[in-house]
Parts: sequence; structure tokens; C-alpha cells
Amino acid sequence: MKNLTDEELMILVSEDNLDMMRILFERYHIRIFNFLLKMTNDRDASQDIAQEVFYKVIKYRKSYNKGKFSSWIYTIARNIFSDHYQSKKNKDQRLDEIEYKTEQEGSNGIEKDEIKEQLNQALKKLNKSDRELVIMNRYQGIKYQEIAEITGSTTGAVKTKVHRAIHKLKDHYLQNI
Repeated sequence: MKNLTDEELMILVSEDNLDMMRILFERYHIRIFNFLLKMTNDRDASQDIAQEVFYKVIKYRKSYNKGKFSSWIYTIARNIFSDHYQSKKNKDQRLDEIEYKTEQEGSNGIEKDEIKEQLNQALKKLNKSDRELVIMNRYQGIKYQEIAEITGSTTGAVKTKVHRAIHKLKDHYLQNI
């Protein structure tokens, strides 16, 4: 089986022979990781993105159209990196980061309680669906894909809704301070 081309292996994977994915992983995981490491300069982010690349290869295996496998997998890696870069570039502060920064600035317990209360007040101003998304994603740490399954939506739609909800929360929070 190791003598098969990448394309032949991927065709087998697309036909639900998932054992062949192991061989493709062995051939590509270091290359994909190194590509992402050069793009991000962040080992942890590169590992996370590389893992997501292989997850998406498996998830979208039926969409593989017998083209060059290396082009297909690098396109997936670039798209995921692009999503990561855009989210990092446009990232709103996470709620826990706001609290962490105030701790670093030497705020006392009363100020921390006040900040938590302001965040809770801002959270209450969100509509039910936005509040639910923020709580699931930011407070509970539930990934976008799982939220999509829970809410009967798509991952992309959930990412967009969470981003917008966080932006609204940030606006409400900044109005209170």
C-alpha cells in the first residue's frame, strides 16, 4: 500500500477506506506543519491548524475530485490558515482576557468584581441566541463545530454569529465603563 500514489490513496480514502489516511498523514503531516509554522511563527497554532487540516481532509473526502492531492491538501491548509489569520487579525478581546489584563494592572478584588458585574450586565443586554452562543463558546469552551451540531446550523454560520455576538458584547461592555 505504501507504493500507491497520493492520489490513489486519497481515492481509497474517499471510498471510505480510512485506514489509507494513515499513510497520507505520515507523508504530509510534517510538511503541512512546517508550512503553517512558517506562516504563523507559532508552534501551538500550527499544530492546531495542521490537525484541523487532516480533520477536514477526512470530513470532505467525498469532495476530492481526483486532482493532485498535494494541491488539494495545501489549499485546505491555506484556507484554514486564512480563516485563522483573519480571526486573529479581527479578534475581539475574549472575556477572560479582559479580566486577565485588569489583574496584571494590579486591580484589587473590588475592581475585579465590578468588571465581572459589568460583563454580566453587557451579557444580559444581548438577545437570547447571541448570549447563548457567547456562553457556549467563550465560557464553556465549546468549539464552533459542536455548537453548529447543537444549534442545527453550519460551522461557518456559527463562527459568523459568535463573532458578531462578541462584537455586540464588546460594544455593550464599553458603553458601561
